Amino acid sequence: MAPTDRYRNIGDLPASIPVFPLAGVLLLPRTQLPLNIFEPRYLRMVDDALRGERIIGMVQPADEAAIAASTDPQAKPRLAEVGCAGRLTAWTETADGRNLITLTGIARFRITGELDVTTPYRRCTVEWDEFADDLTPEFGGTEVSRDRLLEILKTYLDRHGLQADWRTITQSSNEALVNSLSVISPYGPREKQALLEAKTLEDRNQLLIALTEIALQQTSPSETTVQ
Repeated sequence: MAPTDRYRNIGDLPASIPVFPLAGVLLLPRTQLPLNIFEPRYLRMVDDALRGERIIGMVQPADEAAIAASTDPQAKPRLAEVGCAGRLTAWTETADGRNLITLTGIARFRITGELDVTTPYRRCTVEWDEFADDLTPEFGGTEVSRDRLLEILKTYLDRHGLQADWRTITQSSNEALVNSLSVISPYGPREKQALLEAKTLEDRNQLLIALTEIALQQTSPSETTVQ
C-alpha cells in the first residue's frame, strides 16, 4: 500500500495542519518532494509531525513582500490561499543537526484561517472539499494531451542540451508525468502557484505546455549552447 492510500476521503484528513511557506516550491498529489530542513522552527515542526499525524502543508508566500518577510522567524507574511499537504514518508538526521525529509503529496487544501499557537511554526485551519478528487489516483488522466506534452518536453530538452530517461517517461502514467514535470519545472513562484491551482489534470498539462512554449520563444538555440 502506498503511503498516501490511507487517505481515501476528506474525512481522513485533519481540520488543521502545520504549514511550511516556501517560495517557488511545488508539491502535488502523489509526487515526492525532498527538503533540507535546518531552521530551528521547522526542525521543531518535523519533530512534532513525526510524533503526530505526519502531515505538513506546503504553501507559498502570497507575494514578493511576503517572500522577503518569510525569512524572519517573527514575521507572519501573508500566505497563498491554496497549498498541498504531504505525508512525511522519509526522514534522516545529519551529523550537523539538519533533517533530510521527503514529503509525498496527498491533496491540495484551501486555507480558511490561522490558529494562535505557541509553536515557532504556523498552523492553519484548512478545507479539502474542493480538492476531494486529488485523493483518487489518476483522476482525469484519460483527458490528458500526452503526445503534445512529450513533444514540447523533447523540444525543451534538445534546446537546452539535456538528457532524459525516456523509458521511465514513456512508462509513467499521465498523472505522474504531468505532476512530476510540474514539480521539477524551472518556473517561478507565480507560475508554480498557477500549476498548483489548475482545476483539472488537463488544465495543468495545458498550462505546463504553454509555459514551456513561452520559455522556448524567449530563448534562442545559440543562448543555450553548452560550453
